Formats: sequence, C-alpha cells, structure tokens
Amino acid sequence: MKAEAESPARQLDRFLAKFEPKTRSLIKAARGVLRRRWPEANELVWDNYNFFVIGYCTTERPSSAIVTIAAAANGVGISFYRGAALPDPQRILLGAGAQNRFIRLESVATLARPEVRALLDAAARQERPPFAQARGQLIIRSISAKQRPRRKAAAKKERASRG
Repeated sequence: MKAEAESPARQLDRFLAKFEPKTRSLIKAARGVLRRRWPEANELVWDNYNFFVIGYCTTERPSSAIVTIAAAANGVGISFYRGAALPDPQRILLGAGAQNRFIRLESVATLARPEVRALLDAAARQERPPFAQARGQLIIRSISAKQRPRRKAAAKKERASRG
C-alpha cells in the first residue's frame, strides 16, 4: 500500500515550523493579508537554500509571481518582482537591481501603510492575465535539500563555523 502524499497545506506548515515563533507568526499574518487581498491568486511556495518564499501570481510559473513573501533567519520582506517599474514616490523600495525591489516587513502593520498598499495595487495591475482569472491554489514549487538555517541562533552558529 502506498503512503499518501503530503498535502501542500501540510508541507507549508512543516516549512513554517523551521522558523522562530515570532518570524513564523509574521509570515502567517502577511500571508493572511495577501490571501485576503488576492483570494484568486495562486500561491507558489519555494523552500530554497537562502529563502523561504511564497509568491502570488495567476500562473504556476515562478517568474510570473509579482509579489512574494521572502523569509530567512534575519527577517521577512515583501519582494516586488518588477519593482523597478513601480511608482515609488515615497522611495520606500529597497534594492538596486534591474528588476526586483523589496521592503522589509517589521510587522504585518507595514502592509496597511498607504504607500505599501499603493505599491501592492500597482504590482497587481502589472499581472497578466489579471488575478481574477487565477484559480487560487497553494502550489509547492520546490524544496531544496540543503538550506541555510531558518532560526537566528542556528544561522549565527553556521556563520561562525565558516570562519
């Protein structure tokens, strides 16, 4: 008899359990806000070497995620895949790459700030097809066998061992 495959929701819970409680709560709260904002968006999950990521898009392709929650041992951010093209009159977007920009998420209240809501709205307008045409699925895209620690103490220990 074959064992049942682990559901995406169960896998997500397992990934989140790697984080310190405060960080885990922030990721869950941010996910709740973005899920309510875009209930029809697909949530693509990567548990990669450097970051744990939840992307929001209309397809199942990682490159189509317009906004992502990105978490590591040192904190949580909201990344805008095409952030360099977004209007940012308050100059809150960080990063200098040709395409991606991000904001640090100190608390879930950051997502309620008017300038952040405006960025989220502008990012949603970039999405083709529009979010209303997506299916709203939770999709586990990749899991890296080797990962950086997701907790601060473990990350500090890893850095010390490298030199």
